[in-house]
Amino acid sequence: MTLAQSKVTAQGQISVPAEVRQKLGIGPGAVLEWSEEQGQILVRRAGRITSAEIHLAAFPGEPPPSRSVADMKEGVRRLIRKRHARH
Repeated sequence: MTLAQSKVTAQGQISVPAEVRQKLGIGPGAVLEWSEEQGQILVRRAGRITSAEIHLAAFPGEPPPSRSVADMKEGVRRLIRKRHARH
């Protein structure tokens, strides 16, 4: 589904249509990021990362085993104790 269209100038510049600027929440000085995924070119506001991208970056292989909140809190406590232990 096409949201809007832009025309490329002789210098390779484009204008971002108002509907797209509003959807992306961008204004003057905003940085756009271009990427290619599955044969399509995607444009998004720089710094916007999806939760799926974060998950893939954090867990490139298999997902970690499920843990309870209590287990995670205990892990954080151990890390803090280890970091602040006097040597």
